[in-house]
Amino acid sequence: MTTRLRHSQPTARPLPRLAQSLPGLLAGAALLAALGSAWAQPSRMPIYPQWRETARQVAEAGVPLEELAPNAPDSYTVQRGDTLWGISSIYLKRPWRWPELWGMNLEQIRNPHLIFPGQVLVLEKLGDRARLAVGQGIPGTVRLSPRVRSETLDNGAIAAIPLHLIGPFLAEAAVFETNELDKAPRIVATQEGRVMVSRGETAYVRGDLAGARDFRLFRELKPLVDPETREILGYEGRYVGTAEMVAAEGTMAVPGGGGAAIAVPATFRVTSSRLEAGVGDRLSPVPQQELVAYVPRSPDKPVDGRIVSIYGDGLKAGQNQVVALNRGSRDGLERGHVLALWRAGRMAVDTTTPGQRTAMRLPDERHGLLFVFRTFERVSYALILNVQDPVEAGDRFTQP
Repeated sequence: MTTRLRHSQPTARPLPRLAQSLPGLLAGAALLAALGSAWAQPSRMPIYPQWRETARQVAEAGVPLEELAPNAPDSYTVQRGDTLWGISSIYLKRPWRWPELWGMNLEQIRNPHLIFPGQVLVLEKLGDRARLAVGQGIPGTVRLSPRVRSETLDNGAIAAIPLHLIGPFLAEAAVFETNELDKAPRIVATQEGRVMVSRGETAYVRGDLAGARDFRLFRELKPLVDPETREILGYEGRYVGTAEMVAAEGTMAVPGGGGAAIAVPATFRVTSSRLEAGVGDRLSPVPQQELVAYVPRSPDKPVDGRIVSIYGDGLKAGQNQVVALNRGSRDGLERGHVLALWRAGRMAVDTTTPGQRTAMRLPDERHGLLFVFRTFERVSYALILNVQDPVEAGDRFTQP
């Protein structure tokens, strides 16, 4: 089940979509509140004071030319398939500093949450500063090929990052504080005595459903162990699929049993499956869907942590795969934070001094970026945006 952001449509004319890009995206949104309600469109996305202030300051002075990407085009037409991350990467050396670019078009872009295909972005350079404006079909507009497949929100605006990459994990990735699924409702039998059942088939469940009807199915819980402290941070459930209740659990009188009753399990239909479900699989209620503002940005304070595991069964991961981190909401991580991946420096020997061999460890090297899209108290999940070498448990991450 993919979570999608829903935003109000503009009432007069389409509003530039540039703001959906990284951190700056909401810098502009923050602007919204600062600029007043006269033309601010309703939005359910959050507005952060620091983005408002960044946008205000940059709008006054522009952005230093040295902050622009080397090949930043003078103009760019937003296309289907673009994302805010992609557009900000076109214009900025450090795309997570999007508020600094977003502040440049303060006067023309009213709602940073609504950027649509076909809108033209124009880069104006004055002295050692640059500002971004919205053009109106300027001749000679530079058109760059989309870097990801089509990613638009329900209202046609572009997304901050490729939503199809994280959509499945919004329902699947779950961390439990304790081994609580041991006491959760469980599948006790399957349709016609089958060993496993899949989508559309029937399973029978016993346990306290707590009034819920829609559930996620999980198999065994895997402890998430901190690579540094060896502390268990939580338990990750192996996602099986989803199921809905068709008939509630009850009892049935035993014929000729003198009033004795026998348990009748609840009847469930499997509604989706990543794995086939079987006896012993546990049920957890489907959480309420959230409207999530994925706004790529740098954390407000220093972060230093380690990758706990690769989601799924892999030992190593590459671009567009998901990893679990040993930092969560209690450590200040939020959805939308962009983090730097570091490759541990290798061991080497200094042989430049005659007669001496000095062991040394070379400095760590940064080699990729992560995007945090789901947080729990002590654990977070992040998408690997780009990386040079395979990522594995124990690798380090920091603020970008």
